[in-house]
Amino acid sequence: MAHTPVNHPARPIYRAIGGLTGLYLVVFGVLGIIASAGNEILAQDDTKILGQGTNLGFSLLCVLLGLLVLAGTALGRNIDVAINQWLAYALMVISLAGLAFIQTDANFFNFSIATVIGVMLAALVLLMVGMYGKVGSDEEAEAFEKARLVL
Repeated sequence: MAHTPVNHPARPIYRAIGGLTGLYLVVFGVLGIIASAGNEILAQDDTKILGQGTNLGFSLLCVLLGLLVLAGTALGRNIDVAINQWLAYALMVISLAGLAFIQTDANFFNFSIATVIGVMLAALVLLMVGMYGKVGSDEEAEAFEKARLVL
């Protein structure tokens, strides 16, 4: 049995929040591509978008991940749940790696502290959305409720 709620009453709201997070990633990425056009793909310079450090490589990654979140949100039916959870974990790893290498030459994505915080917040929002957006049958929802009431 899953450890996340099935058919949560607020799942349409969570799905919308996931879509807005994907839209934020796409907008951030597109603005980053525009601002870093002509630079090297992994340039370590002073390019900032929305107060966050970025470069062409990270901007392209944000567009790709944002489109993936938006596609999952459009498809729904638990595909969005899986995409949101896995991308949340990936963004957490990227954020923590960015924090670990922020003052070194290994800062490939040109992260700043604001970027680390922004990426981690996006990851946490996607994780929350993935945990509460699951859709299931009435029997699955009833089984989850019975198990929850026992605890």
